[in-house]
Amino acid sequence: MRDRIQRLTENLGHVIVGKHDAIRLVLVALLSGGHTLLEDVPGVGKTLLAKSLARSIAGKFQRIQCTPDLLPTDITGTNIWNPRTGEFEFMSGPIFTNVLLADEVNRATPRTQSALLEVMEEQQVTVDGLSRLVTGPFFVIATQNPIEYQGTFPLPEAQMDRFALSLSLGYPTEEEELQMLQRFDKGGFSELKPCISLEEVNELQRLSAQVKVETSLQQYILNLVRATRHDEEITLGVSPRGAVALQRSTQALAFLHGRDYAIPDDVKYLVPYVLSHRMIATGGRRTRAIVERLLNTVPILKG
Repeated sequence: MRDRIQRLTENLGHVIVGKHDAIRLVLVALLSGGHTLLEDVPGVGKTLLAKSLARSIAGKFQRIQCTPDLLPTDITGTNIWNPRTGEFEFMSGPIFTNVLLADEVNRATPRTQSALLEVMEEQQVTVDGLSRLVTGPFFVIATQNPIEYQGTFPLPEAQMDRFALSLSLGYPTEEEELQMLQRFDKGGFSELKPCISLEEVNELQRLSAQVKVETSLQQYILNLVRATRHDEEITLGVSPRGAVALQRSTQALAFLHGRDYAIPDDVKYLVPYVLSHRMIATGGRRTRAIVERLLNTVPILKG
């Protein structure tokens, strides 16, 4: 499967210029079966990244523009009466897709935000008491602007915990921005072609979950997670779901690097992206800085 991963990475790199770490992290979330939260300013390529990923895996793409008047049924779908058949028919919502972009998710009301919870965790939607499965692979990329908070509804901790990774793309360098303009002049996204199939994505996810994580490395993960629950600068520490997400992400990163075993450097690289958004710091402190401190104080165990 190594050649398929390489093709997918290169395919995304043709459109997303210079964001190699962001591409790697999004693929980690995809292969680990998790979801991604992109916290960044408008116009840096968040939507383009989601669309490019969907096209690269030959998957279906849906986009939800979250606004205060968006209803839960606008996401999940609803039953509509058909006078010809005399029965209710289910009209599926945009949630039935492979790659879902929830744009500016914090502008939707809490009731609508919660409509994403079940499907992100269980890959199913319940409407009028009937559950319907969402065919995998199913991957959610949600975005929010970390600068503008007016008219927004901050995501509750329960929903933040559903995202395997949180990251930002950031502005490109001058050289990258020039390269981006040159590529778009030659077609850019419109020239992008699928490079792997949905079946291959499912197989990559299955193989990723088989990557070996030694007991000593699992204990290191637990020590990091449990340290967040007892730190005096942290009001709310990382949940057990966060520990599982860190292990699954570690397996996916090792798999992307062509290894069938994980190493401590995999964990250290991912911790800021997997744990920071799951914590609440006291006094408005930055959780990313606290995580970096914990990485320097929690010892790596020898296997």
